[in-house]
Amino acid sequence: MATPVIMPRQGQTVESCIITKWHKKKGEAVKVGDLLFSYETDKAAFDEEAKVEGTLLEVFFDEGDDVPVLATVCVIGEEGEDISEFMPGRKDASTAKEVAAESQEQPTTESGSEIEVKSGDVAQQDGRVKISPRARNLAERSGVDYREAVPTGPYGRIIERDIRQLIEKGQLVTHAARDEYLRAEGMRIGGTGIGGRVTTADLHSMKREAHYEVPQPPVQEAKAEEADFEEVELSNIRKVIARAMHQSLANTAQLTIHTSFDATEILAFRKKVKEQGERLGLANITLNDIILYVVSRTLLNHKALNAHFLDDRMLLFNHVHLGVAVDTERGLMVPTVYNADTKSLDEISREVKELVEACRKGSINPDYLKGGTFTVTNLGSLGVEAFTPILNPPQTGILGVNTIVQRVKEMDSKIVIYPAMGLSLTFDHRAVDGAPAARFLQELKANLENFSIFLAK
Repeated sequence: MATPVIMPRQGQTVESCIITKWHKKKGEAVKVGDLLFSYETDKAAFDEEAKVEGTLLEVFFDEGDDVPVLATVCVIGEEGEDISEFMPGRKDASTAKEVAAESQEQPTTESGSEIEVKSGDVAQQDGRVKISPRARNLAERSGVDYREAVPTGPYGRIIERDIRQLIEKGQLVTHAARDEYLRAEGMRIGGTGIGGRVTTADLHSMKREAHYEVPQPPVQEAKAEEADFEEVELSNIRKVIARAMHQSLANTAQLTIHTSFDATEILAFRKKVKEQGERLGLANITLNDIILYVVSRTLLNHKALNAHFLDDRMLLFNHVHLGVAVDTERGLMVPTVYNADTKSLDEISREVKELVEACRKGSINPDYLKGGTFTVTNLGSLGVEAFTPILNPPQTGILGVNTIVQRVKEMDSKIVIYPAMGLSLTFDHRAVDGAPAARFLQELKANLENFSIFLAK
């Protein structure tokens, strides 16, 4: 009996996944547990294993295809079996529904415009772009450059879904600059407006530069077998990180302040845990776990930093949902420890280790990559003494943890050496002023320097 293999739903917010690699080809024998294909969301990567034994009768999507969750990806069965009931016509359900809705509209032609809609035309032909009315209207409202769209409609026609993908990528033009931008043949420039939009100033700047001949460096003969660079295509996760970091800096008022604290007490506690932790059944509690624990409690007294800033209002949370930055081969990921303020140090330590492992394996549930109210990122293990963390909007604060350095201070009229650990707090100045942010660092420092007493609360 033929068995369909569907695209799994990885989290409640994931609507589609991209197939990155096929491990089996059509016609190959498949055993239970064999890898069929690899796929990824915009946050994590996964592998799909065969649940049944047989032959891979048909493959409906190629590498690089964006497949809706719960869509049939391939079929496993015995050779010669009828699989017509599983045939998606190489169009996923959401695309088919959208195409059907758009097909009810009458195509229109705009005089003097590059846009002309004709059934059966490809996306670009004779210098004109073939785009549906719904997609055209959305492009005009949003200011998107529809020429950058990758058509997925019938016969290569650009449909509404293709325009929405461009909007998500941030390829936008201001309304004032849109007409001139679209009239310019071959014009593809970066924008300096909000969210990277191309403005009239960008267009005028480009025109001025066009009047000048840019000096070219002397041409050197290069060996045919050598290349000056290696071109590496960005992964989906890297694209998401790049877009998020740019938008964070462009749309928030970020300020970073620094302090340090005497780490003598948490180092002593860490030493005792290493010596007695196994006997007591404790997790391998790290210095970072200790900081996460103290941050989760201290934030309760500074709600403006445990918040989301939404332009005209703020959400002040009663519990701390702590984001923990994790370095992975695929890029930076920030899983969330929900209700961290209600969990013990041992519970936080165990949960963080599970989340870190899932991120590095690429098996993290995307639902754990959202909902954070404050983030902690640690570069101390790499010897960094101070840095400027970047906010994760709409969060209003992020704490950077630095390495330990030996410093001196006066104690009982004597100069003593102590281990100092640095803390770097970035906050959104639209939501929090400098003094309240400094008070949070001040209290956090006191709690860490008196950790044994703080732990007794």
